[in-house]
Amino acid sequence: MSGKRRLVGAAAVGLGALGAGELIAASRGGSVLDGIGRLAADYAPVQVVEAMVAQGGAHDKELTRLGAAVSAVAEATALALLPPRLRTPAAAVLAAGTAATALRGANRSVAGAAGAVATAAVMRAGLRRPPADLGGVALWAAAGAGLFAAAETLVRREDRRYRERVRRVGPMGSHAPVPEDGFGAEPGLSPLITQASKFYVADVNSRPPRIEPEQWRLSISGKVAHPLRLSLPDLAEQAVEFDAVMVCVHNTAGSGRSGNARWFGVPLTALLDHAVPDSGATRLVSRAVDGYTISLPLAPLRTGEWPGYLVIGMNGEPLPPEHGFPARVFVPGIYGQYSGAKWITALELTDDSHVDYWWKRGWPADPLWVRPQARIDVASCGASGSGKCTVAGVAWAPPQGVSAVEIRVDETEWIPVELGAELAPSAWRRWRTVVDLPPGDHAIQARVTSRSGQIQDPVTRPPFPLGPGGLHTVTVTV
Repeated sequence: MSGKRRLVGAAAVGLGALGAGELIAASRGGSVLDGIGRLAADYAPVQVVEAMVAQGGAHDKELTRLGAAVSAVAEATALALLPPRLRTPAAAVLAAGTAATALRGANRSVAGAAGAVATAAVMRAGLRRPPADLGGVALWAAAGAGLFAAAETLVRREDRRYRERVRRVGPMGSHAPVPEDGFGAEPGLSPLITQASKFYVADVNSRPPRIEPEQWRLSISGKVAHPLRLSLPDLAEQAVEFDAVMVCVHNTAGSGRSGNARWFGVPLTALLDHAVPDSGATRLVSRAVDGYTISLPLAPLRTGEWPGYLVIGMNGEPLPPEHGFPARVFVPGIYGQYSGAKWITALELTDDSHVDYWWKRGWPADPLWVRPQARIDVASCGASGSGKCTVAGVAWAPPQGVSAVEIRVDETEWIPVELGAELAPSAWRRWRTVVDLPPGDHAIQARVTSRSGQIQDPVTRPPFPLGPGGLHTVTVTV
C-alpha cells in the first residue's frame, strides 16, 4: 500500500472510530468530542484559546467541536504511521488520556470515558488493515458520518427532554412587565431586556451538563459555622429580582458578548449571614459540577459593597441549561469570567490558598471590572438623499450606571445623544440621535461616560489579560 493511500485509509478509519465512540457516549448522555474540546480549553496555550474565541465568535463552540473531530482523525492518521507493534500501546495511551479527561467532569464522565475507549478499540481494529481502495475508504467515512448523525439525534432528543424538565420547575420571578424607556421599538435597536435565546453563551464546555432539578442541592461549606444544603424551592423563597447587564471579558468593541436581563437570585449577603463565615475565611469559591471554580474576595461580598447574587432565574423563567441551570453566581459590574460561574453545586468559604481555573491559564488573580462601553446597533441614512441619519445603540457602565453617551463623525467633535430611561444603574441603557450628514462615506464612533466620571477607553486592546478597549466604529454612506 502506498504511503498516501495508507494515510487516507487511516483518516477514514479515524472518522469511523470517532463516530462509533460518539454514539456509545451519546447513548449514555455524553460526548467524546466534548471531552477533547474541554481538554483543549484546559491545556492549550492561552494564545491558542484566545485565537479560537476571536475567530469563532458566536460559533466558537461549534468550531471547538470541529477542531476536536479533526484532531481525532489526525491522531488516527498518526497512529497509522507507527510500526504495527506500537499501534496498540499508542491507541491504549490515547484512550486512557481521553477517558481521564472525561472522568474529570462530574456529569458526563462515565459516558465520555466509555466513548473514548470505544473510539480507541475501533481505531485499533481498523488500523490492522486500513482500507486501500476507494470503496473501503468511502465505507468507513460513510459509517462514521452515519454514526455521528445518530449520536447527534440522541443528544438532541435528550436535550429536549431535559429542557422540558427544567421548564417544569416553574416561574422564577414576578413576570412583571418591563418598564418603558421612552424609545419604543426602534428597528434594529436592542431591546431593554435580552431574550434568553439571544443572550450570549461563553464557557469552557461544548454543551451544558444535565442536572436533575429534584436531586440538586446547593452546598455551602468550608470555613463556616453553619454548613447549609439548599434546594431550588429553598432558594426561591429568598430570591429577589434585579436588572443588570452581563458582559464577557471577550466583548470587544461592537461585538455581541453582552446582554441585559431581569435576573432572579438570592443576595450573597443573605446566604453568608445564614452560614456565618469563620474568621479565617477570606474567599468565596463557586464550584461548578464540571470542576470549574471562580473565587472572589469575601469581605466586599459579605458587606454588600459588591452586590453579588446566586441567580436561579432569568426573565421570569428558570435559568436555561446553557445559562447555568440550576444556579450561577453573578456580581454585576465584574466580567462574567470572574463572577459568572454556571452549574453551581457548591459555595465554599476558604482562605487565600485557593487557586482559580483562570489563574492557572495566565489571567490576573484580581477580579476584572467591566469597562464602560457603547455599542452602535443602528446607523441608517434615508434613501431620499436628505442626509438625515439615525444612529442608536446601547451603553453600559456597571455598577455606577451611564451618565452620558456621545458620538462623533469622521473624528470631529463629540456630540451628546438622547438617553432612554434607566432600568437600573447596573443595566444597560439605550440611546439614539439623528445627524445630518453630507454625501459620501462617514465613520461614526460612540463612547460612554459612567456616573463615576470614567470615560470609555479609546485605545484598542485585546481581551487578554485586562479586558478589551477601543471604540465601536461603523461606516455609513449618504
